[in-house]
Amino acid sequence: MTYQVLARKWRPRNFAEMAGQEHVLRALINALDQNRLHQAYLFTGTRGVGKTTLARILAKALNCEQGVSSKPCGICSACKEIDDGRFIDLIEVDAASRTKVEDTRELLDNVQYTPTRGRYKVYLIDEVHMLSAHSFNALLKTLEEPPPHVTFLLATTDPHKLPATILSRCLQFNLKRMSPEVIEQRLIEILQHEKLQHDKISLKYLAQAADGSMRDGLSLLDQAIAYCKSVLNGDEVAAMLGLVSREPIYEILRAIQQHDIRMLMDTVNILEDSAADFQTVLDDVISVLQQLALVQWVPELPEEENQLLNALASDFSVEDIQLLYQIALLGKRDLSLSPDARRGFEMVLLRMLAFRPVSNSAPMPGTPPPNRENVDHKSSDSTPLISENKTIMAVTNESGDDWKSIYRALDLKGMVAELAANVDIGQWEGDDLNLILAEQHAQLYKKDFEERLGDAVRKYLNRKVNVKIQIGQPKGETPAAEIRRKTKERQAEAVKSIEQNQTVKAFKEKFNAKVDTTSIRPQD
Repeated sequence: MTYQVLARKWRPRNFAEMAGQEHVLRALINALDQNRLHQAYLFTGTRGVGKTTLARILAKALNCEQGVSSKPCGICSACKEIDDGRFIDLIEVDAASRTKVEDTRELLDNVQYTPTRGRYKVYLIDEVHMLSAHSFNALLKTLEEPPPHVTFLLATTDPHKLPATILSRCLQFNLKRMSPEVIEQRLIEILQHEKLQHDKISLKYLAQAADGSMRDGLSLLDQAIAYCKSVLNGDEVAAMLGLVSREPIYEILRAIQQHDIRMLMDTVNILEDSAADFQTVLDDVISVLQQLALVQWVPELPEEENQLLNALASDFSVEDIQLLYQIALLGKRDLSLSPDARRGFEMVLLRMLAFRPVSNSAPMPGTPPPNRENVDHKSSDSTPLISENKTIMAVTNESGDDWKSIYRALDLKGMVAELAANVDIGQWEGDDLNLILAEQHAQLYKKDFEERLGDAVRKYLNRKVNVKIQIGQPKGETPAAEIRRKTKERQAEAVKSIEQNQTVKAFKEKFNAKVDTTSIRPQD
């Protein structure tokens, strides 16, 4: 028995099996149940959203031997023949291959004759916008006064190319693009019936790559099943789709925020080594910038990566994100003009560095970081921290454990830095250091990150330490919590300073002015 592709095997056979398009289904179901039938229907929408599928279900509802109903039986000969594509009174036409007026006239010559087997003779014309002007004129004459036993079902991806005279004689239904959530749910249902294993992130990738088309989603699922040998894995699906992990995108934005050209170029090298498509990478940068802008205004968005986005969004001003977004959009337009994609992508990133305002504490492009051996570390509030040797003393069972001091002294970047910022010491006995990661940040944990953090701690303390991370509730304040607290405190001080300014007070009293506190930023 030959293999049947999922898009055909799982094509809906009745209205109840249709995913999405509730606004269209409701109208058609009510019309069928109330016997308020029109003689010409036009289904519009992008590819793979169910136009021809919906038309075939409607043809089945009109010709079911049990009677006209929104719930065709599916077991009578008419229903089975329509499902198999061999019902003699369902005439399917691909207008793209029959554009001539002679083809249309030949098709319509038999309209006057009654159905051979069914209740209605149904003409399903796909991609109807491809007909010629003369063909439309021929069709129009039939649409004006169609025989009572004929129903026209027209489908098109481009309704704007249809003459107004045709549109005015049809009931038009615009099918929407499928949301990723609807596509993902349908993929889950199919995989459960097919008894195939999968992880959640693999289906999320497929649903997003489907770009609103259920048919494309099922085709990609077919491809993924073959690629992953029937067990869908997020990393393998991402590789199949040519997707780039979000981690390098975050690294790029952190490098821009820190004006770290070396970190920026190292990340670009990693992307090139992984054969990444720089057009796709730039699209991902734009997508992340859009999410950051949204998080800055609506921080409680229910996103899986919300904690990571919040942490990154706090490092940029609202104006910075908007500027970087515009630079990325313009760069996308110019990328095809570059000698090669990598050079064009690099220039976009360098443009971001060149035009982003530099804070007082941020190093200029190309400036090496300070030598840790020659300077003491300083905290964000300019309070000198103890030197390296004193830090080692500070973290023994003699003086108490201070993870925040260790964190500020560690040379961490990227996701490992995010992980370290959201943990606190649970227990430290001898060479065993147990760190607690809050449950709400559990998505930050990865075994590789834990090992890299352990290497950094051992290098810094210059002794053997076994670092283990557990999910729980930290007893004390984590470095990230401290940063958030101090940020709020500095913000509150800045707002208070503005509100107490004599000039501001005068404007408020004289002109009934109000201060837009969302625009206030601390100078430090």
